[in-house]
Amino acid sequence: MTPPDPAVDPFTVLRSRRYLGLLALAAVIGVPISAIAYWFLALVGLVQTWAFEALPAGLGFAGAPPWWPLVPLGVAGLLVGLTVRYLPGHGGESPADGFHAGGFPEPAALGGIALAALASIGLGVVVGPEAPLIAIGGGLAVIALRLATRGAAPASVASVVAATGSFAAVSTLFGSPLAGAFLMMEAAGLGGATATMVLVPGLLGSGIGSLVFLGLDSWTGFGTFSLAVGDLHADSPTVRGLGWAVAAGVVAAGLCFAIRWAALRLRPVVVRGPVLVTPLVGLAIGALAVVYAGTTGHAATDVLFSGQDALGPLLHDPAAYGLGALLLLIVCKGLAYAGSLASFRGGPTFPAMYIGAVGGTALALLPGLDPVSGAAIGMGAMTVGMLRLPMTSVLLATLFLGTAGLTVMPLVIVAVVTSYVVTLRLPDPAPGSPSAGDDPPATADEHRAPENRRAGRQDHDRAES
Repeated sequence: MTPPDPAVDPFTVLRSRRYLGLLALAAVIGVPISAIAYWFLALVGLVQTWAFEALPAGLGFAGAPPWWPLVPLGVAGLLVGLTVRYLPGHGGESPADGFHAGGFPEPAALGGIALAALASIGLGVVVGPEAPLIAIGGGLAVIALRLATRGAAPASVASVVAATGSFAAVSTLFGSPLAGAFLMMEAAGLGGATATMVLVPGLLGSGIGSLVFLGLDSWTGFGTFSLAVGDLHADSPTVRGLGWAVAAGVVAAGLCFAIRWAALRLRPVVVRGPVLVTPLVGLAIGALAVVYAGTTGHAATDVLFSGQDALGPLLHDPAAYGLGALLLLIVCKGLAYAGSLASFRGGPTFPAMYIGAVGGTALALLPGLDPVSGAAIGMGAMTVGMLRLPMTSVLLATLFLGTAGLTVMPLVIVAVVTSYVVTLRLPDPAPGSPSAGDDPPATADEHRAPENRRAGRQDHDRAES
């Protein structure tokens, strides 16, 4: 979201009658946008069930055959490739650039964003729903504002309203309106009174959105689509556990670098021929899932999707996975994640959390760390390595574990800080980027996202021409 004009005193705005009207608008906007987000997630779930269960059964198979992931992944690649090539907005921003909470899409791009996200997430690609929901929520909110004001609203008001719509759309996906708001705040780089001016309407919208999600859950029975996992137990932190947290942070930073490096080098190949190359990447992702399932005996869906639904079973029964299966899952999921970031549309958050949880579970096979604590530090370290949002990463990794999250929070903080520091010292994986030593880390990080966005748009422009 774009910060309001710095010439405007935020406290004056907060005390104004117009701001009260903005709060009222936030409450009103939160209801329909949250309902749209709810039904979008419900549709994603229905597509997943149809593609991986109902369709094989309808074709006469007793169950999905081992090679079945190749079918929906190939279709996903074709649909996304066509969307990126021919529809306005190219299906949204490339997730290979990381998570961004800035601006809002034009109305003409919303259909392509929704279609690319539905095909990617619903048909098994390794991306999450948070980025499309944020874009769709922000775009719909601005459309509502333009209709209400006949296009006369200033840019600063449009930015706040777009943030409100994004908050409302993503609020309960993270298990709490506060988690979604915290993510948006840190990603936007806001602070002080300006943050208050933007966050209060956003929190109101997301709070209303939570009530809408709960009401629709009670009415429809689809569920709340929350990643939060409960009924877990973690041991109290120990000195040895802190040592493992440091080690996990270092390894996670390197793994995140490798994933983004591969994704950013594959993406130029994809954008030169999205209709042809994206289906090939989809087939490769499906092949990775087939290899994993055939080798370990576990479900191919461990490799596919964002990991949102697979995280609960992993945390509740880590003993079901041996060390070899966990390591192979990290390799297959990591490669599938890199291909998905380069070729498809969605969010980068949940796959990073899942890979981190798998790595932490493997680490817990060593002495001095229980599985829940290992998964927690792995989630935090991988999330910050991909998003570069340290406070949000701590919050997400602990909030999703319920009461166990409070117990392991010290370990998560150590892992997140270690991973974040190492990540900032590594060179930017984008092709042609300066090394980390060319600028102070904070300055390089501040300017990295806009440069990546411009590079992605240039890639898309070249592909379209």
